[in-house]
Amino acid sequence: MDFNFSDDQQQLREAVAKWVEKGYTFERRQAIEKEGGFSREAWDELAELGLAGLYIPEDEGGLGMGPVEGMVVMEELGRGIVLEPLAQSFIAGAVLAAHADQDTKDNWLPRISGGQALVVLAYQERKARYKLDVCEAKASKGANGWTVSATKSLVPAGDQADAFLVPAQADGRIALFLVERAASGVETKGYGTQDGSRAAEVVLSNAAATLIAADGLPVLENAVDIGIAALCAEAVGVMEKTLAITVEYLNTRKQFGVLIGSFQALRHRAADMKMQLELARSMSYYASLKLNAPAAERRQAIARAKYQVGQSMRYVSQNAVQLHGGIGVTDEYIVSHYFRKLTQMEMTFGDSLHHLGEVAARMQDTAGVFA
Repeated sequence: MDFNFSDDQQQLREAVAKWVEKGYTFERRQAIEKEGGFSREAWDELAELGLAGLYIPEDEGGLGMGPVEGMVVMEELGRGIVLEPLAQSFIAGAVLAAHADQDTKDNWLPRISGGQALVVLAYQERKARYKLDVCEAKASKGANGWTVSATKSLVPAGDQADAFLVPAQADGRIALFLVERAASGVETKGYGTQDGSRAAEVVLSNAAATLIAADGLPVLENAVDIGIAALCAEAVGVMEKTLAITVEYLNTRKQFGVLIGSFQALRHRAADMKMQLELARSMSYYASLKLNAPAAERRQAIARAKYQVGQSMRYVSQNAVQLHGGIGVTDEYIVSHYFRKLTQMEMTFGDSLHHLGEVAARMQDTAGVFA
């Protein structure tokens, strides 16, 4: 298998890396965090690069790219710990392009691609504990169409989004709907999250909705898998930058009159961090390459990837703080922000323990060891 990136993919990486370096400095990120954790201006800049339409077909106004390009983009955004939830546009673009009717596509896909509309996945409920088939939201169909009543938690940029993809019970099974934030019966309560980004509680009370998929559970699973693959790639970028900051610190900080990077025990710690980073990178590639596989194979691969990347995130972030000492947890120092980002990412879309259970549940009799 060829793991070399094409010229187009390399150019895409360079364009995003340049924007992160020059357009999304740590000082700008701090200002965005203080203002609430989401910047429409920064979002528009991402859209101007074409990134919001990455998963949207060209004839619908997007770039028509796929999982590998998404992985490349998210790695670079991870290095800058970008707060704006670009992966949500990947999810929305892929779901609507594959399952919405033509009128809905015509109405939403060009606006998503152009950055005029932010559509996010609102699926988490308090009792679900990461299980996608646990859904108390209710949908009903009347003379004027579908309405949805639901309470969804931790919706990314929920009070800033223009619409939500919402799973709800309809006719005895989970269906997937599109609900506009401006619709009657929609209430949002935004708040900052641990990593500095923004989320919201979203309450729907008989809110008008557009049916996207009547058999919504497989679509929801695919949407979450897209999100996990993007998160794994983003985590690789975050960990790579975290390691670089830590190595630089080891090579400049002196103790007992010598550089602490000369201490063998600390060098071994840094080497172990590098090993965990490369394990995560390989599993991120695995996740992205399996996104277009059959559902059972895809779900198994995604769970494996999220478990290993989760373990790596925990190891790299905690050791970075330990190698820095007390300064590593101060808000003024950059590595604490990478630590918070990795800590939150480990629990997003299911924590490591959840995905270990998913891996175990999908094992065959041979457990993948013997043919």
